Amino acid sequence: MAEQSRHIHVENTNRWSTKQLVTMALMCAVSALFMFVQIPIIPAAPFLTYDPSFVPAMVAGFAYGPGAGVAVGVLAAVIHALMTGDWVGALMNIIACVCYIVPAALIYRRRHTYTGAIVGLVLGIVAATAASVVANLTIGVWFWYGTPDAIMPLMVPAVIPFNLVKTALNSVLTLVVYKAVSNLITPEKDRAQGRS
Repeated sequence: MAEQSRHIHVENTNRWSTKQLVTMALMCAVSALFMFVQIPIIPAAPFLTYDPSFVPAMVAGFAYGPGAGVAVGVLAAVIHALMTGDWVGALMNIIACVCYIVPAALIYRRRHTYTGAIVGLVLGIVAATAASVVANLTIGVWFWYGTPDAIMPLMVPAVIPFNLVKTALNSVLTLVVYKAVSNLITPEKDRAQGRS
């Protein structure tokens, strides 16, 4: 029995280390703060405002996987909703965030190169824009607009271009930020394998 106990190997099954959890918590806080940045970018619809809150979530997704990115994005949206009371906007933001981060982070995890990041981000842009159209025509109609006729005329001139521009700007910022901080936040085993 004593012989067997010497050979027992206990494996740490925690998905994220303490350092990663702390880093994700900081990214979540930054993302929530970024939601208060409100820059109108489409004159036809000044209520559609840009904020860089997806950047920390996507950096987390690139560094630790899609689950981490989604966790950062969703928690930031919930924190923002708790502070502002805008639960409808938070729900729509969560949908766009998930559709933006998951394809990009999955592709980057499989193809851990600059090209993989670009391909993933482009797919994320398309998916998030499509999800935002659907969210506006469902959740937006149910809680804000009352009828699809109120938002349909703004789809092509405002909603679609806004979401394309917002996610494209966030993608460019993600590439810049991730390149700058990846050596600090990427797990050491990935750096040793030359993956960051």
